[in-house]
Amino acid sequence: MFMYYIKLLRLPFAALVFIFPAAVFSFVVALIYGESRTYAVFAVSAVTAVLLSVPACFSIKRNPPKIHIRDGFFVVTFTWIFLAFFGAIPYFFQSEGFTFTDSVFESACAFATSGSTINNVEILPHALLFWRSISHWIGGMGIILLTVALLPLLGVGGFQLVKAESSGPEKEKITPKIRAAAKMLWCFYCMLTLFAFALYAAGGMNVFDALCHAFTTLATGGISTKNNGLAYYNSGYLNMICALFMLLAAVNFNLYYKIMRGNIREVIYNSELRGYIGIFIAASALITISAYPQYGSAGAAIHDAVFQVSSFLSTSGSVITDYSRWPPLAQAVLFLLMFTGGCSGSTAGGIKIIRHIVLYKQMANEMRRMIYPRGVFSIQLDHKVGRKDVVYGVAGFISLYISIVAITTLVTAGAGFDILTSLSAALAVLGNVGSGFGSIGPGCSYSIFPDYIKWFYIVVMIAGRLELWTMILLFRREYWRS
Repeated sequence: MFMYYIKLLRLPFAALVFIFPAAVFSFVVALIYGESRTYAVFAVSAVTAVLLSVPACFSIKRNPPKIHIRDGFFVVTFTWIFLAFFGAIPYFFQSEGFTFTDSVFESACAFATSGSTINNVEILPHALLFWRSISHWIGGMGIILLTVALLPLLGVGGFQLVKAESSGPEKEKITPKIRAAAKMLWCFYCMLTLFAFALYAAGGMNVFDALCHAFTTLATGGISTKNNGLAYYNSGYLNMICALFMLLAAVNFNLYYKIMRGNIREVIYNSELRGYIGIFIAASALITISAYPQYGSAGAAIHDAVFQVSSFLSTSGSVITDYSRWPPLAQAVLFLLMFTGGCSGSTAGGIKIIRHIVLYKQMANEMRRMIYPRGVFSIQLDHKVGRKDVVYGVAGFISLYISIVAITTLVTAGAGFDILTSLSAALAVLGNVGSGFGSIGPGCSYSIFPDYIKWFYIVVMIAGRLELWTMILLFRREYWRS
């Protein structure tokens, strides 16, 4: 059994074949900007990625493992952990501001698409900023989707890996072959990234900043090349472009495929999409009404409300205004959005809209059952009758989510932080939002936390990125006994 898991660990090493281009591009950026200290670091990172990935790929080709569903949980979890450590190499060796803990934390934030950060980004070299942004971009769609595009060529089926990474209530194969699905999703992802890049550049950003912001916007990562984020540019146009693409990135990517196939009606009546749009409109309206007296201008209030709602709903965590100075109602709306998350099948984190919809429908059924005790009721999603196991799965997920939020809050409070900081930090790292309230509010960083808290957050961030079950199952005795 031990040797079997050792063989499975070849897959995380094989995944580095996709990190190699990122290291090469970062090396090129270092050459362009004449950052001599970074040449060697990214050259070594690129060579190391090749030396580790190529033998693993050939080994898998010669002796491909059979991946069962339970194996997918193991492979996916260790792939993300391995990437967090590998991605920390450039931070640790080329910047004096990063300790080993800080390097792994920053890398884990990148691949988990969390907007958390611990450093003054404007003092970092361009190559490291690019590495940080492209790591977010890779993590956005999921390194496993990249991997499954390659694994069939190596003789390894990939659907088990995707099921392990995206453990939402309903999974739907877009196309019969998962490799074709992975390629198609990446095409949409790349296409939206190019559109965002072009629009950012048209708004006055230089090429480097436009590219980095396009990467992180589509990944719903929320980081920037500037300490003040998009607020540095003081451009309403750039803010609205960012808000638009954050919202688009948090939509289920399956729907884009359906639109291209002409299934517009199916998209329009999609329960999750309608709920997502409804929450966005309602939250934006509430914040606008609440904050209007403070702004004195409807346009300015709508502008900031739309951006921050887009940011928190998509779990990007981008900030253009000090929302901690907003009225209590407006802050409460943002805080509640941290419990929400984007759509399933998107780059967003959090609980996901579809799970809230399932529980809401089940709540309505329970009230009907009280009125009609002998009635038979079932939930309906998109005019299809939902199974009971879907409801049980959603209830179990949300129970686990709340439990981890509670534990993370207690751990943070145990380090001496106030309850608002502790709770919002728990929601921010688990939901991969990054920004929060209290000591991690606008303009604050995670450098205030001691190292052991950062390591705890690394585990929580990765678990949240993999939607909890994938990692948590590895802590169960039954998993290793079966």
